[in-house]
Amino acid sequence: MDAASFGGFLRTLLIIAVLYYVFKFAMRYLFPIFVYKMAKKAGEGFQKQQQEFYQQQNTKTHSDSKYNQQQNKSEKVPRSTKVVGEYIDFEEIDK
Repeated sequence: MDAASFGGFLRTLLIIAVLYYVFKFAMRYLFPIFVYKMAKKAGEGFQKQQQEFYQQQNTKTHSDSKYNQQQNKSEKVPRSTKVVGEYIDFEEIDK
């Protein structure tokens, strides 16, 4: 069996330390850029969704108003109002 040498142990610790500091350095400068790009992409997606929603609402509103105008032109009969009942005004009585 080979015994672990002190030099190999130091070499392993050095490699771990170098990787740790490289990772730490990369995260300090690259992570904010990554987060910024992700937030920008999400914002663009939300904006696109909002524009599509408003376009659908405008299309629906315009088509409904055209339908109502056509229906009103064809319908010249006045609408009847129903008499539901008598209005009663209640007053509070103090004891």
